[in-house]
Amino acid sequence: MTLTGKGTSFKPHGKHLIAGEWVAGEAMFLSEPAHGEAHSFSVGTPEHIESACVAAEEAFWTFGYSSRVERAAFLNAIADEIEKRANEITEIGTRETGLPEGRLQGERGRTTGQLRMFAEHILKGDYLDQRHDVALPDRQPMPRPDMKMIQRPIGPVAVFGASNFPLAFSTAGGDTAAAFAAGCPVVVKGHGAHPGTGEIIAEAIHAAIKSCDLHPGTFSLVQGGTLEAGQALVQHPLIKAVGFTGSLAGGRALFDLCAQRPEPIPFFGELGSVNPMFLLPMALSTRGEALAKGWAGSLTMGAGQFCTNPGIAVVIDSDGADSFISESVSALNGVDAQTMLTDGIAVAYEKGRDRVAGSSEVQTLLSTASAKRSAKPNLYATTGKAWLANTELGEEVFGPLGLVVRVADEDEMIAVAKSLEGQLTCTLHLDDADADLGRCLMPILERKAGRILANNFPTGVEVCDTMVHGGPYPASTNFGATSVGTMAIRRFLRPVCFQNIPNALMPSTT
Repeated sequence: MTLTGKGTSFKPHGKHLIAGEWVAGEAMFLSEPAHGEAHSFSVGTPEHIESACVAAEEAFWTFGYSSRVERAAFLNAIADEIEKRANEITEIGTRETGLPEGRLQGERGRTTGQLRMFAEHILKGDYLDQRHDVALPDRQPMPRPDMKMIQRPIGPVAVFGASNFPLAFSTAGGDTAAAFAAGCPVVVKGHGAHPGTGEIIAEAIHAAIKSCDLHPGTFSLVQGGTLEAGQALVQHPLIKAVGFTGSLAGGRALFDLCAQRPEPIPFFGELGSVNPMFLLPMALSTRGEALAKGWAGSLTMGAGQFCTNPGIAVVIDSDGADSFISESVSALNGVDAQTMLTDGIAVAYEKGRDRVAGSSEVQTLLSTASAKRSAKPNLYATTGKAWLANTELGEEVFGPLGLVVRVADEDEMIAVAKSLEGQLTCTLHLDDADADLGRCLMPILERKAGRILANNFPTGVEVCDTMVHGGPYPASTNFGATSVGTMAIRRFLRPVCFQNIPNALMPSTT
């Protein structure tokens, strides 16, 4: 494919990339762009999955034993190739998803930034967690052998592209970058919401593979298709782990398939969260207006299509709560309709809105209708008693919908916190005078979330060493893992102990 310059239109060819070859399929599906021309793409099948997985296993015998320097060069080469296609990526990405240019440009920077960060991280070698117990031949009553422990790559990894992040959580996103950093070949099942974006990113990875002289099976992209293709990928005996970002229903179905395999494998699924905020009394009293405006901005960012969207605000019934609600309605009223990622997501948002609005003891504060494939904010309120009695109120609505939970007192706020399912984030808004209540809530929130914030809003996930983007189920399927940050690499490694193995036979750690 010949890439064109700024201002021209990228036209996908619609094929799969399998072991270095662009492969067409017999069946085709038509993309559903937010605007502009639709394109045809090959439907992924179990046969495509089989070819990709076999090639990935072949590639593992070299890529899995490559040096850290070689893999770092590969990660940096992918980032370079993505930047070469910057204009085309933005053009096709905005056309397919409806996301604004600025958002796609920022997400591209995050994608290349995490690739380069992982490259720098593995060069330091700390991620290997190397340990050495030297031999003690004279120890009584028994001698101790020489033992070394190193983290080693697990084998081919399957990655499912995410609808809401066509770059940072999809073809060359965090799961793929982490697997490559660990030394694992990757088979990506592209998301049908942005197949053209997936294709051009796959070409960037393919170019990096060629320039680094790696086995072509190191990466394959099978475009979206039948459910059977996804099932075949997670059940393929050569796949050793799965990375997934998406819905609870879809992720749980794949998780169950992984567990039912003759050889069960880890499924690292990030499945969603309502990301509750607890607004403590003094903060609400002194900063209620600012908190309402901040919440409105966070709640509607990207049409509310962030997995860290703060959908729940818990407040103690008071005049401050009344003012906060009034200011929230006013701030949300000024937000225009925004394009949703797909028609299906827009329809699901409407169904979720209707479910919340139809719940008993829920008060409608702001109700808006939206045009096709767009969303406007909606706001509702309920009591702490009603929340505790109705678990459906804690289910995620993917979009700009907020629910204020008015609790009677501090004890009921604590009860609401204890009732939460697992979350990606929980947030405390507090002033110094709120410290006692904050101390009561902290041990609870620590058990409920992977990331706890104070006096901030959770949208926006920093890619760094300390980030945890995960949490207890159903926020994610593995509470000990993160899908963002350098610790994400550890998902695709396993510890191996080498006892009395001569240094000449030890795997390279350089």
